[in-house]
Amino acid sequence: MSTVIAVCRSDEKGVTKEVVAEVTLKEDYGVENDAHADSVTHRQVSLLATESIEKMRDLGLDVGPGDFAENITTEGIELSSLMPGTRLSVGEEVTLEITQIGKECHSGCAILKLTGKCIMPKEGVFARVIRGGVIHAGDAIKTTH
Repeated sequence: MSTVIAVCRSDEKGVTKEVVAEVTLKEDYGVENDAHADSVTHRQVSLLATESIEKMRDLGLDVGPGDFAENITTEGIELSSLMPGTRLSVGEEVTLEITQIGKECHSGCAILKLTGKCIMPKEGVFARVIRGGVIHAGDAIKTTH
């Protein structure tokens, strides 16, 4: 079963995110009170698999959920294999639609400075919020196509 391992937010762009108890996702906007939330962009929410974070730990880096500025850390779902347009049901209320796989790190990226390497360009996934709601660690994730 695929699950949410952590939910994260930050007040600024380009920094690691803080793990919080829960986040509220707003339809066609993103995570409430998160610097990346925006009704204009298709990258309203970012997701990263804990399996990807483990790859970085295997390189000797002390990293965990939120360190790559992801909003949702997952387990048990191969995010980078999902096609744009795939929908995910998260918890009881939220529906996300995958819009982009990977992204180029911007110059001065705090994550790249912290870790020396960033996995978001190949393994980070971005989505827009189709249906909002509250999510927290332990919520189930299902693909709904």
